[in-house]
Amino acid sequence: MKTLQAAAKWMSDHTSAVVIGFAVITFIVPAWMAWVNHAWFTDFASNRFTSQTLIIGIIMMSMGMSMTTEDFKILAQRPLDIFIGAAAQYLVMPFLAYTLVHLLQLPDALALGLILVGCCPGGVSSNVMSYLCHGDVAFSVGMTTASTLLSPIMTPLLVSMLASGATVHIQAFPMFVSIIETVILPVAVGFTLNATLSKYAGFRDFQQLMPGVAVLGLAFVVGGVINSQGASFFESGVIIFLAVFLHNALGYLIGYGVGILTRMNVAKRRTISIEVGMQNAGMATNLATTTAQFAAMPDAAIIAAVSCVWHSISGTILAGFFAWLDRRKETEPADALEHAQA
Repeated sequence: MKTLQAAAKWMSDHTSAVVIGFAVITFIVPAWMAWVNHAWFTDFASNRFTSQTLIIGIIMMSMGMSMTTEDFKILAQRPLDIFIGAAAQYLVMPFLAYTLVHLLQLPDALALGLILVGCCPGGVSSNVMSYLCHGDVAFSVGMTTASTLLSPIMTPLLVSMLASGATVHIQAFPMFVSIIETVILPVAVGFTLNATLSKYAGFRDFQQLMPGVAVLGLAFVVGGVINSQGASFFESGVIIFLAVFLHNALGYLIGYGVGILTRMNVAKRRTISIEVGMQNAGMATNLATTTAQFAAMPDAAIIAAVSCVWHSISGTILAGFFAWLDRRKETEPADALEHAQA
């Protein structure tokens, strides 16, 4: 168990390296991730239940296993902060995606994919990033919880509204069903397990494996998309990577600006920046590859997969930058004192 826990910690500390590693290997040897796209059955909303669907569910269950009743109390104790955070999440990224789609004149399939990423809730790893950069972790958990719970309504609603110009007709109900299956139910299961079993040492040991499981699951999701769409990654040139980079970077910047405008402290500004900028692109990838109505535009999954990889990388970089700022401030008084003594 200690070895597994150490491996899980290493993976959570090196999320970007793990995801990129899987992406590169799958690009070279696509067949080894073919199992991720295996379809098991079709649900009543005509969505395909694949191995990827199960993986996303496990990732979300791991998030639920880290949640306690105290996390939900945050929603009641800090309603204004959570409201500001959730509003920023579902206003900034969707409409930013919509603006970039038109400015960059993206093809319909790529436009749909970017809008889908923008309309998803905050990323699963955003809580870890907030912790690493000395942000407000409780605020981060509250924002992630609120945006995730709202996602069955907000994500389909916003996608159907903003992507109405695409050549595929967007229906909210299949996405609603998929989000319930892959997000809400697994989170509820994880929360229930934590509430009932956390008193047992064995379960607490098992909980420490979950960050690593989540990272490995994200790597599998990215690998699965590269298996099915990898050959198309570079067909649209740099426009895919430019769209993902701008969407993500401007999300961080505008999120931080929201924190300034609402007079949040530095820790909260960092948190809302990361929460707004980092999307649950894994969920977007699953929706793009398993929801029936997206079958007419398979390329929508490409931009979601690129977002999966880049958001993990950029989130790590931003968290490291914020932590570096803190270390720099800590050394400045010591440097000043040393200079004065000299």
